Amino acid sequence: MRSKRSDNRRTRTSGSRLTRVALFIACAAALAGCIPQGRAPAPRTAPGPRAENRPPANEAVQLPPQPPAASGPSWEAQRVAADARTIPAGSYRVVAGDTLRAIASKTGAGSEAIARANRLQPPFLIRPGQRLRIPAGRYHRVREGQTGIAIAFAYHVDWNRIIDLNALEPPYTLRTGMLLALPDNAEVAAMSLEQRAAAFSIDIGDIATGAEPATAEDEPPPPPPARSPAVAVPSTRPVGEPGRFNGRFEWPLTGRILTRFGPGGGGRVNQGIKIAATRGAPIRAAADGVVAYAGAEIAIYGGLVLIRHGDGWITAYGHAERIGVVRGQAVKRGDVIGYAGETGSAREPQLHFEIRHNRTPIDPLRELPQR
Repeated sequence: MRSKRSDNRRTRTSGSRLTRVALFIACAAALAGCIPQGRAPAPRTAPGPRAENRPPANEAVQLPPQPPAASGPSWEAQRVAADARTIPAGSYRVVAGDTLRAIASKTGAGSEAIARANRLQPPFLIRPGQRLRIPAGRYHRVREGQTGIAIAFAYHVDWNRIIDLNALEPPYTLRTGMLLALPDNAEVAAMSLEQRAAAFSIDIGDIATGAEPATAEDEPPPPPPARSPAVAVPSTRPVGEPGRFNGRFEWPLTGRILTRFGPGGGGRVNQGIKIAATRGAPIRAAADGVVAYAGAEIAIYGGLVLIRHGDGWITAYGHAERIGVVRGQAVKRGDVIGYAGETGSAREPQLHFEIRHNRTPIDPLRELPQR
C-alpha cells in the first residue's frame, strides 16, 4: 500500500504543475490582449541595401535631387488608330511634276516600298512617262507625334519587323504623312505565341529606335542639346542628334563583372553586362552624346538612361536608384548621369550596361579599355 505521505507528495506535485500551467495560460492571454485584433498586417517595405553595400554610419549616401523633369513621361504609348489600308498590286505612269511622295499619296503605297519595288536609288529620280510597279500591301499613314512603338502596338506586331519591311535606317525617324508598310493579316495570324508576346513587350532596342515622335517634313530641326537644360525635352518633341562618334568608350562604373554578355541560364541572352556597385556610386557617361531616354518605364531595368553617341552608337545604363540627367541633355564622357542602386529586377546594387550599334547589341568588353 502506498503511504499517506507519498500520496500527499504526489498531490502537491500535481498541484504545482497545474499552477504553472495556469500561470502560462494567463500570461499568454495577457500577451494576446496586447495584439490588435482584426487589423491587416502592415505592408512590406522594399528591402534596404545589403549590409556589405551599406556605407558606414557616418558616411551615409547623399544623393542629389532629381533633375528637372518634363511635363510628361520620357516615353508615352499614345493611342494609335489601326486604320491601315490594304491595296492590291498595280502600276502607275509618272506625269510631269510627280514625286515619289505624291505617287504614294495617289496610290496608297509607301514611297519607300515603291522605291524598293522599282530598285530606285537615292535621290530617287523619276521621269515623266516612266511606269512604276506599285507593290501590294497594308499601309499605315503616320500622324504627327506618333511613335514607331505606338504604331506597332496598334497592329500587334513587333516594331523591328516594321523597321525591316520599310528598310528604315538610323535614327529611324518617322515623318508625318509617311505610309508605313505593315505585316499583312496572314503573317499576323501565323505569329507564334512568343512572337505575339514580343509584340507587346518593350525593351531597350525599342526605346532606342522607336520612341521618337513623327515630325512634319518642313518642321525645323530640334535645337542643339544643352549641357544643363532647364527642363527635359518632352516626349512629344524629337531629340537632337549628336555629332559623329569619336570612337572611344570608357567604363561607366568600376566593379566586378556579375554577368557577362551572351547566353545566360534558362535560355536567356544577356545583351549587356552587369557590374557590381556600391549603392549610390556615380554612374558616368561612357562617351560624349545626347540623352535619348531617362526614366523607368521598362520595369526590369528600374531607373534607365539611354545615350546616343552618333553614327548609330547607343549606350544603356540600368538599375539606377537616382537619375541625374534629362531627355535631350548633352553629356561628355565621364559626366555623372545617375547613381547605382537595386531597382528593377536587380537583387543587389549594380549597373546594367549595354552598347549597341544601330539595332545590334555589342559585347561591351570588346569596346571598353582593358582593366
